[in-house]
Amino acid sequence: MAAADPVEQALLDGLRKRDNAAFEQLIRLYGGRMLAVTTRLLKNPADAEDAVQEAFISAFRNIEKFEGNSRLSTWLHRIAVNAALMRLRKANRLGEVNLGDLLPEFSPEGFQRNKARPVPMSTLQAMEQDELLDKVRKKIDELPDAYRTVLLLRDIEGLDTRQAAEMLGLTEAATKVRLHRARQALRTLLERSLSSKS
Repeated sequence: MAAADPVEQALLDGLRKRDNAAFEQLIRLYGGRMLAVTTRLLKNPADAEDAVQEAFISAFRNIEKFEGNSRLSTWLHRIAVNAALMRLRKANRLGEVNLGDLLPEFSPEGFQRNKARPVPMSTLQAMEQDELLDKVRKKIDELPDAYRTVLLLRDIEGLDTRQAAEMLGLTEAATKVRLHRARQALRTLLERSLSSKS
């Protein structure tokens, strides 16, 4: 295994033997965190629970395919994220913005045309903290799935780039690029929202 964790190795051995106690322990250990991730992605508790259930079923069926190149928890979270993303694709989310409209534009000489303006402090001071956080959450929800997901995994869940890349099935470089674009797009959405209020 990638990490020599004797507890995780013992759990994996039990799972491969189809030991019911090992399956129950797996759910107890990782179910809560997986549910938190899927809830953030899907925004609907029932859909999030279904995604976690689908993820566990998939993990149980495919435990022999787990090669140990990552931690078991990382593998499970990746399955859960994929299950949530599949649900989002099926739902064909409405209200999603085109990311290209939110990224900076550059002149042929390489200079940024629409430079980010600092957010006026007077506007921020006028808003309540909860209102601002609610606005940020709503704007995150408007991002395309791939960008919202990487932003949630890195900035909300606190995973490092390597862990997020493993979960998303991307290279670390691709994850960094996607995260940078997601942050730029989120900033643009927030700037537009704040400037329309002032």
